[in-house]
Amino acid sequence: MLFDLIKELFGLRDLIDILTVALFIYGIIYFLVETRGFQLLRVLLFAGIFWFLAEIIQLRTLSWMFEKLWTIGLFSIVVIFQPEIRKAIARIGERTRVIKLSSLEERTIERIVRACRFMSDRQMGALIVLERSHNVEDTVEGCVYLDAGVTVELIITLFYPMTPLHDGAIIIRGDRIAYASCVLPLSRTADLPKKYGTRHRAALGISEETDAVAVVVSEETGEISLAVGGKLFRNLDPEQLRDMLTELMGLGDEVV
Repeated sequence: MLFDLIKELFGLRDLIDILTVALFIYGIIYFLVETRGFQLLRVLLFAGIFWFLAEIIQLRTLSWMFEKLWTIGLFSIVVIFQPEIRKAIARIGERTRVIKLSSLEERTIERIVRACRFMSDRQMGALIVLERSHNVEDTVEGCVYLDAGVTVELIITLFYPMTPLHDGAIIIRGDRIAYASCVLPLSRTADLPKKYGTRHRAALGISEETDAVAVVVSEETGEISLAVGGKLFRNLDPEQLRDMLTELMGLGDEVV
């Protein structure tokens, strides 16, 4: 009998409507929690409680004010979270597994690893970005177009101190160095220790904005790090770097 009553009150269309709204609200909350909007989420929650109480007590002026602020608040969210919204839209439909890149060969990874080993031993700073399924051109700035083959000597030369292109990142697309001296977006994460500087923040930034893999060699310590998906893997040895790049670039048995 209870089931029949519920069936009369709620049809399939109503159920779909309720579930859609619930998923939409959950998506907004999850987005705010995962980004820098956690504090804003708390403000919105308190504002919603006050608005609800104002409606119950029938405080007309306060209710009117909240109705007007709601429109301004939505506009402010779009402005404040423009980078995060752009990233989310860019990743709509992104595959959970990376397609094996037929244009990238294991010898390219080996050359990158050898160059990083050389620079690590001599504490030469470096920032190498490997494209995957996303084109990073719209995310980086100030690049110098190269379209050169990936060689150990060229990578080392590009990052050699005092050379014109050493200050910035190189972009590797397939088996070619597409760009050099690129300026990457900096991560705003507060979790990164202070000892890590601009290169590490840039590596995290590009990995947050795109699905690219970024390799960093510290100029201060010679430490090798790898950033992917907004996470930084630190203090890697050349063998660990080789294994991670092989997996991430779709040349291993498993792909992240």
